[in-house]
Amino acid sequence: MAYARWLDADLALDIAQEAFLRLWKHWEDGLEEIQNVRAWLLRVARNLAEDYAKSSFRKNGTMAPQQMGGVRSHEPQPLETMERDEAFAQIRATLDELPADDRHILTLRYALDYDAAQISEMLGINTTAVHMRLSRARQRLADRLTAQGQTTL
Repeated sequence: MAYARWLDADLALDIAQEAFLRLWKHWEDGLEEIQNVRAWLLRVARNLAEDYAKSSFRKNGTMAPQQMGGVRSHEPQPLETMERDEAFAQIRATLDELPADDRHILTLRYALDYDAAQISEMLGINTTAVHMRLSRARQRLADRLTAQGQTTL
């Protein structure tokens, strides 16, 4: 019946397998007895064939490779990853050139993700002083990076 509907042996086999699988599951559930198994299988197979006719995959198919090539990944491209890694390496090298106090406060804030209140408690200074030190340390880092030609992060 499925082959007569679609003239596709693979699709007919899929529909027949699905019909028999549903019969088997129906017997496993044991909810109602099937009086005429052959008629039940033909009805299920016909319904599956009609469902396939209505499916959006059959109507629309898949997208052309040209369209799929434009779909962006959630992951960055390898070139972007390499550029980011090089920029971070340059920043780490420049951080090593900064005074120890600047490195320490920038590390606490950006590498360890502490907020100003936590840093002020650790260093025993008020929050305003933390903000001022961070601002000055960021400015010194930016000045050195600009002198080395690094413009974007």
